[in-house]
Amino acid sequence: MSERSEHSSLAPFRVRSFRFQWPADLAMSWAYEMENIVLGWYILVETQSVTLLTLFASLQYFGTLLSPMFGVMGNRLGTKRLLCGMRAVYTLLSLAMLTLVLPGQLSPLYVFIASALLGMVRPSDLVMRYALIGETMPANTLMVTSSVSRTTQDSARVMGALTGAGLVAAFGMGAVYGVIVCLYAVSLMLTTRVDGARRGSDAVDAVGRPSVLADLREGVAYTLRTPAILAAMWLAILINLTAFPVTHGLLPYAAKEVFHAGQTALGYLAASFAAGALAGSILLSRIGHGVPPARCMVLFCGAWHAMLVVFANMPTLVTGCVVLVLVGCAQSLGTVSMSAMLLRASSGPLRSRVMGLRMLMIYSLPVGLMLAGPLIRYFSYQAMVYLYAAIGIAGTVLIAVRWREHIWRADAPANLR
Repeated sequence: MSERSEHSSLAPFRVRSFRFQWPADLAMSWAYEMENIVLGWYILVETQSVTLLTLFASLQYFGTLLSPMFGVMGNRLGTKRLLCGMRAVYTLLSLAMLTLVLPGQLSPLYVFIASALLGMVRPSDLVMRYALIGETMPANTLMVTSSVSRTTQDSARVMGALTGAGLVAAFGMGAVYGVIVCLYAVSLMLTTRVDGARRGSDAVDAVGRPSVLADLREGVAYTLRTPAILAAMWLAILINLTAFPVTHGLLPYAAKEVFHAGQTALGYLAASFAAGALAGSILLSRIGHGVPPARCMVLFCGAWHAMLVVFANMPTLVTGCVVLVLVGCAQSLGTVSMSAMLLRASSGPLRSRVMGLRMLMIYSLPVGLMLAGPLIRYFSYQAMVYLYAAIGIAGTVLIAVRWREHIWRADAPANLR
C-alpha cells in the first residue's frame, strides 16, 4: 500500500472491524445526542431552574469515577465484550424511558433517575471505543483513525440536535424515544460484529493477575511516570472544568435566556458547535499524518477557551451559531490530537487503563457545571464564561511551560507523526 493511501481518510475502512465499529459508534452517538438535547430542554422548561439543568447535565458524567475500572475490566474481559454489555444497558434504559413517555407518565424525577443510571456507564463508552481502535488498528494509522472515529460523535451532534428538536416539535417525545431505542439497538447489533484484539497484539490475558486494584495501580503508576501522558491528563481536567460546561450543559440556558429563543434554536446552537467539530475531525483525517499531536493539543485547547469569550459576547442567535462553528473546530482539533497522542504513547497492555484514567478526568466537567449555576445566578452568564476562559487559558500556558520538553518540542516523542 502506498504512503498516500495509508494516510487517506478512507484507509481505516480497509480493516474489517472498523467497518462495523464506525456505524455502531455512529448509531450510539446519534441516540445519545438526541436524548441529551430533548431531555435537557425538558428539564429546563419543566423546572425553570438553571441549577437543575446543570444537575441533569452533571449526572450524565457521574460514572467517570468508574472509567478507570472499565479500562481495567476491558483489558481483562475483552474490550468488545464489555462494549456490547454497555450498549445493551443503553438500549434497555431507553426502552424503559419510552414506556414512561408514551402514556404521559414522564416527570423530572424519572429523568434524573435515568440520567444517573446512564451516567454510571455511558462516560466510559469513549474509553472502550478508543481502546478497541488501539487493539485493532495499525499504529501508523491511529491519528487518522481517531479523527475518522470522532466524526461519529460530531455528525451525531449536528444531526441528533436538529432531528431531536425537529421530531419533538413535529411528533412529540414518544416519536423521539422510539427512534432513540432503535438507534441504540442497531448500535448493539453492529458492535457484536466488531473484532476483538488482533492476534499477537498487545491484548493481555488477565489470568494469574493478583487483583483488579493491582491492575489499576499499575495504570496510575505508568501515567504518573510518563510526562507526556501526565500533561495530557492535567489538560483534560482543565478543559472539562472550564470549556466543556459552556457547550455541554449550558447551551439550553444560552438559547432560552441569552438569545431568548426556543427549542429549535437550541438545536441550531448544538448543531453549529457540532458542525465545527465535524469539520475539525475531517480536516485531521486528511492532514493528521503531518500534524504534531501534542503541539496541536495545546494550541487548540487554548484557542477553544479564547473563542468562548467571543461567543459570550454575540448579540444574536445567528452570530452565536457562526462563532460556535469555530469553537467546535478548535475543540475537535485539540481533543482528537490528545486522544491520538495518548493511544500512541501508551504501551499495549496499559492502553485501556490509560484511556480509562483519561475519562476519569471528565469528572471535572460536572464540577464545572455545578459551579456555573451559582455563578450565573449571582453574577451573569457572561461573567461565568470570562472567568472560566481566563482560568483555562492560564492553565493551558502553565501546562505547556511545565512539560515543555515533552509536549512542545518538535522532536519530542509525543509529537511524532
